[in-house]
Amino acid sequence: MDMRTDLDHLPLAKQRELARVLEILHAEFADAVSMASSKWKKEGRILKIVLFGSYARGGWVDEPHTAKGYLSDYDLLIVVNHERLIDFADYWYKAEDRLMTEPAIKTPVNFIVHTLGEVNDKLAHGQYFFSDIVKDGIVLYELKGEKPFVKPGPLTPEEALEVAQKYNEKWMPSARRRLEAFQFEMSKATENGNWRNDAAFTLHQAVERLYTCLLLVLTNYSPSTHNVKFLRSLAEQLDQRLIDLWPRETKFDRRCFEMLKRAYVEARYSEHYKITEQELAWLGDRAAALQVCVETICTERLADLDAQVS
Repeated sequence: MDMRTDLDHLPLAKQRELARVLEILHAEFADAVSMASSKWKKEGRILKIVLFGSYARGGWVDEPHTAKGYLSDYDLLIVVNHERLIDFADYWYKAEDRLMTEPAIKTPVNFIVHTLGEVNDKLAHGQYFFSDIVKDGIVLYELKGEKPFVKPGPLTPEEALEVAQKYNEKWMPSARRRLEAFQFEMSKATENGNWRNDAAFTLHQAVERLYTCLLLVLTNYSPSTHNVKFLRSLAEQLDQRLIDLWPRETKFDRRCFEMLKRAYVEARYSEHYKITEQELAWLGDRAAALQVCVETICTERLADLDAQVS
């Protein structure tokens, strides 16, 4: 299926940023496979890099210095030719680090990695997330002679409702349980500060599961990541009601969310991770508001799908 390749709708500064993003991705991938001994690794290739989301569709926000301080991210789909090349720790973590620290790139970059077979299978089964990428995305790079994506196949209304209900029934109760566990750990943290890190990790899990639930119910896809900033970015593109739930105006706001993002690893394993009761309380309030909003959005989606079936 043919896709767009133009970036004329983006300012030149954004086009230059994306060009630098591609350079880094290719360079770090080449370095990751450079010492290969196995045949599959020697033949490892990036087949496609596709820009999707707000910078592909239009409607991105680039207002970090305004009252809300909101900044849209670049979202990329990287397609590789072998399933082992998906492994983030082996092939992509250095690229992610460089993209976060590269002076020439001011816009945050998120990316997911899949094989062509995976993407085509998801398209054939009507997965909304990848169907939207094919419909609205922009091919930034494609290996010469590479085949296009297959044409998306539709889900029937009955299938779409069944899948969305299944995801909602699995992930929403799981998120609620994590929020209840967080409240218990917070009550202990007032007596013993050692509980604070446990509470931070538990809250991270609650927020991750809320975003996972929403993405699965709305798009039938959620990336395999514990990065709540990435999940937040994907979710906020689907429903703008989610944006105001995480204020970004002050240094305190931004630090709190960064502490939540880091909690998945550091709250458990780093002796240097320190979070205050005030920060935890603020994060807990925001997570509670997120729960209400996600439940509302998912309920609306299920009602809409049910109406299509009736």
